[in-house]
Amino acid sequence: MDKQQAWPQGVFPARLIEMLAQTGAIRTARAFDTDQVQPASLDLRLGDVAYRVRSSFLPGPSHSVAERIEALKLHEIDLTKGAVLERGCVYLVPLQESLALPPAVSASANPKSSTGRLDVFTRVIGDRARGFDQMPAGYEGPLYLEVSPRTFPILARTGSRLSQMRFRCGDNRLTIAEHEALHASDTLVFDNSVPVGEGVALSIDLKGQGRDGLVGFRSRRHTAVVDVDKKAALEVLDFWDPLYSRGRDELILDPDEFYILVSDEAVHVPPTHAAEMVPFDPLVGEFRVHYAGFFDPGFGHSPAGGTGSRAVLEVRSREVPFLLGHRQTIGRLVYERLAEAPDRLYGSALGSNYQAQTLKLSKHFKPFAG
Repeated sequence: MDKQQAWPQGVFPARLIEMLAQTGAIRTARAFDTDQVQPASLDLRLGDVAYRVRSSFLPGPSHSVAERIEALKLHEIDLTKGAVLERGCVYLVPLQESLALPPAVSASANPKSSTGRLDVFTRVIGDRARGFDQMPAGYEGPLYLEVSPRTFPILARTGSRLSQMRFRCGDNRLTIAEHEALHASDTLVFDNSVPVGEGVALSIDLKGQGRDGLVGFRSRRHTAVVDVDKKAALEVLDFWDPLYSRGRDELILDPDEFYILVSDEAVHVPPTHAAEMVPFDPLVGEFRVHYAGFFDPGFGHSPAGGTGSRAVLEVRSREVPFLLGHRQTIGRLVYERLAEAPDRLYGSALGSNYQAQTLKLSKHFKPFAG
C-alpha cells in the first residue's frame, strides 16, 4: 500500500501505523524504539533540544512553528544528556517524528497516561496549525511538542516519550445505537445502572471500597524532580498526600491543587475498537479533568489480563473551591471502530502499565501500601 492507495476507514492499529512508516508517511530521525508502536497509537519522542519560550502559541496559517519559536524563545536547552524542565514554564521541543500523511489520513495527539498523571501539560503542534493536537488529512511537515510541567519539575532527555499520536481515515465514532449494540455484545461497562448512549458515562468513586477508604491523592508542593524515564523510583509520600473517605462521600477541590482520582465504573475496550475520553459537559466549568485521552483496544479485556479496568482521572479545580460528590459524572468514553483487527492488544503481554488498574499513580512511583 502506498500513499496514493486507499487506506481503510477507522482508527489505525499497530500494523497500519508501521505501514505508514514504511511508506514514508511517518518519518523519523532515528529508527522506532521496539515498544514505540502501541496497539492503536504511536509514542512520540523528544528531539535533541528544547526551547524555553515566553508563551504558548499557535503558528496560524502564515507561519511555521520554527518562525514563532525564533520570535518567542528565551533560551535553548540541550536534552541529549538530560535537562530539568521547571514547573510553570513553557517549552517547545522538536520531535523526532515528522509526517507526510496520505490525503485521506489524519492524526490526533494526547498526553500519555503517565504524563497526565504527573500534571505535565503537553500539546502537539505543526506548521501553520490553527489548533492543538490535530494534524489534518494530508499534513506534511515537522511536529513539535509544547511541554509545561504544572505540579512537579521533570527531568527529560532526547527520546523521552510524553505524548502519543493516533491515525485514522474518516470519522468512525459510534452512534448511540451502535454504542448500545456494542455494549450488548461486548459489555463496555461493568455496572448495569450505567446507561450507554453517547458513549459510557464515567463518575467519581469517593467511597474507596476495597482500598480501605483511599479515594485519591493530592500533590505536594516543592518536591524533588521526577525523572520521566525511571519506573518505580520514587516514594509516594514524598510527592503526594493520600485522601481517605471519612463517611461523607464527597471531596472539596481546592483551587490550584492537583488530584488523582478514579472512576467508580470499570470499563472495557473490546479488540475491535478504541476509545477516547471526552468531557461530560463543557458547561460544568468549575473543574478540569486532564484526560490522557486514548484507550487502546484491549483495555479492560479479560483475555489481555484486564477484566474491567477503572479510568484514572487527573483533576484540578479552577478559580473557586468545588464540591465533588460520589458518583458525580465527570466524563464519557466514546468508542470508535478500528480500521482492521489488531495484531496486539493493550495488556499484560505488552507489559502495559495500567491494565487491571484501580486507583493508581503514574509508573514513576513505588507501590503505595497505605
